[in-house]
Amino acid sequence: MLEFENVSKSFWTGTQRKVILDQASFRVEIGKSLGILAPNGTGKTTLINMMAGLEKPDEGEIRRGCKISFPLGFMGGVVSRLSALANARYIANLYGLDPDYVEAYCRWLCGLGEYFDQPIGTYSSGMRARFSFSLMLALDFDIYLIDEGMPSTTDVEFNKKAGAILQERLQTTTIIIVSHQAKTLEKFARSAAVLLDGQLNQFETLEEAKQLYDYQTQG
Repeated sequence: MLEFENVSKSFWTGTQRKVILDQASFRVEIGKSLGILAPNGTGKTTLINMMAGLEKPDEGEIRRGCKISFPLGFMGGVVSRLSALANARYIANLYGLDPDYVEAYCRWLCGLGEYFDQPIGTYSSGMRARFSFSLMLALDFDIYLIDEGMPSTTDVEFNKKAGAILQERLQTTTIIIVSHQAKTLEKFARSAAVLLDGQLNQFETLEEAKQLYDYQTQG
């Protein structure tokens, strides 16, 4: 499971303190995918990064009793001067996985052709997104973290193929997806939560979460 206990996180914007979490406590159980609704500017990406261990809380404790992915789209572990091939094999070794398998899986899924053997620094944003998503799916995690849904790419074939794989993973893994739109969450999660005023309010259904979200954001 993934558990936050009395976690606080805030930033100083230069004029005021922006609170992301305020003594928040919640847990996500393995096998129960969760969609999180949060208005723009409330700290969706910060929350996802804290779950992944990329950002630390100001106070409180975050317990990770399972293998949690890096956020979809995160490229912090990728070296731009190296090719997708070299990066895939390097990261496979970091996670103790078969480099041949991870390389082959990424090459097949992202569909970059000859660019797979060229430096990632030469890629367009869409190509980088495709490689990042392919790499995340190639690795073995208990919980996958997604910020705002599918990667930003206009490649229809990739979106269809990756989306189908992600749907299949729902049968055996857990997904936490954060978005400001309820529609984005519908395909991936039955239970949902709303991030408001520094607290994560959890509900059994997306419809219940949507009622609170609409009330708070639309008045």
